[in-house]
Amino acid sequence: MLCIMDFNSDFKYDLKLGQIGEKHLASILSESKIEVKTDYQACGTKNIFVEYQSRGKDSGLITTQASWYAYILSNHKIILISVKKLKELSRRYLNTKRDVLGGDNDTSKGILLPIKDLL
Repeated sequence: MLCIMDFNSDFKYDLKLGQIGEKHLASILSESKIEVKTDYQACGTKNIFVEYQSRGKDSGLITTQASWYAYILSNHKIILISVKKLKELSRRYLNTKRDVLGGDNDTSKGILLPIKDLL
């Protein structure tokens, strides 16, 4: 989805838009389940690891009951994405070279999802 907004120098207009965004984020944070992942390698690899299986059983993205995922990156950035959109993006890479083993002792399977896909 491409968001295009015409330039507007009216502070009241910008304030109104800002308040709409603040209310949207507040509702996500207060009314939704959010699964939080910390990926310290993401800044170097430019990918996040999206787990979907561990030790031969469905896990992670497949079993989450959350509506949103928050990825905390080592450079103090947070990416917030809906589970629906994360599943859609990850599906593209199933059974490709980005469908890899990872986690502790490579006991998990997941997708190396390019961060640029999330933005």
